[in-house]
Amino acid sequence: MRPLVALVVAALVVVGCGADRAPTGSAPAAPSTAAPASPASGPALAPIGATETARVVRIVDGDTIVIDRGGGNEKVRYIGMNTPETVKPNSPIEFMGKEASAANAALVEGRTVTLEKDVSETDQYDRLLRYVWMGDGSGAGSGLTMVNLALVEQGFAQVSTWPPDVRYVDLFTAAQRVAREQGIGLWGPATPAP
Repeated sequence: MRPLVALVVAALVVVGCGADRAPTGSAPAAPSTAAPASPASGPALAPIGATETARVVRIVDGDTIVIDRGGGNEKVRYIGMNTPETVKPNSPIEFMGKEASAANAALVEGRTVTLEKDVSETDQYDRLLRYVWMGDGSGAGSGLTMVNLALVEQGFAQVSTWPPDVRYVDLFTAAQRVAREQGIGLWGPATPAP
């Protein structure tokens, strides 16, 4: 774990102020089975903003869930990243969209999560904007996992920021760089033509 922390810190230093640029690159590619080492979890990573807990009612897609904070169902849009579309009206399912939705479901479906607010409360569609955390940090070797970051690390999401909600942009950018370098998920080898 320590070499990974050093790698992430070095990447953050290199990223610097240019981290808020939109990702560029070639067309998405087929998923790889390799997974990067994960800075998304561990005792050192924890929310630093206002938090509350909620139960995940259902998964909408790779970057949106429906939660209940005790007052009924509300949509939550993950901050700092974007996954391929699967439910956008009048649009086809995008490459890796189903895989991103499945990965999101595997992480949070039916579970209690911690929601961390950045600056904005909601987006233009009235979805809550949050970083979503799993785990409670109790016990030896356990910690919290930021779902937003985990999906970027696994190659299911690209970094996508909308100021002023940029608290973890450097972590997201470093994770995306590692995923690209390892050729996983969206960054994997090109899909052969049928």
